Amino acid sequence: MFDGARNRLAARRVRPGTGQPLPPFRWWQLAGRSLRTLTLPGPGGAASTYAVDVRRAGDGSDGAVRARLYRDGVQLAVSTLPARLVVPGGRIEVAVGTFGLRRCHYVPAGGGEVPLIPHPSSAEGRRARLHHERPRLSRVVGLASTLLVLAGVCVAVPQIIQEISQVPPVADSIGTFTSPIRLPPTGNVLVGIAAVIGSTERALRMRSNWLDDLAG
Repeated sequence: MFDGARNRLAARRVRPGTGQPLPPFRWWQLAGRSLRTLTLPGPGGAASTYAVDVRRAGDGSDGAVRARLYRDGVQLAVSTLPARLVVPGGRIEVAVGTFGLRRCHYVPAGGGEVPLIPHPSSAEGRRARLHHERPRLSRVVGLASTLLVLAGVCVAVPQIIQEISQVPPVADSIGTFTSPIRLPPTGNVLVGIAAVIGSTERALRMRSNWLDDLAG
């Protein structure tokens, strides 16, 4: 029932594409653009390349973040996020978080899922190339980014609880809480920056989740 409701909501967000060509990826778009592709066989057996283009900072007209679906370089559909875009044999699901894409997967009608391939010039593509060419270094970087996020959570959460506990109705009912972690302002800023760096790296691998939102 819930999945059916989500499908209906997602379908209402989809609009027909304009037929415009897929813009080339430029180096200055590394920080704000995600471009991923997938090759699928068509009804006649000929393969087509589908691309999903997301400008994570939002569109200049209204600030909304949208996924644009292209087939062989021609725009087919546009949807605000989260998006479910129908393609032959299934759909492409797209979702974005605070630091980047959380999901960009092809979901066949028969079940399972396949992540779309990042454009080689994008930040995600460069991170994927590092993992392919230097897997050991990639694992070290991934572990370090997770530790940075966890450190950010450990610093941020007690301070959030302390602030909430000082609200008069809360303090009157359960008392106040004092965070055991006390850092100077500069320390909080440095931990916050480190957590953002870690969360951004995780987003390049579509590994970010609610912990990254807390840490950032």
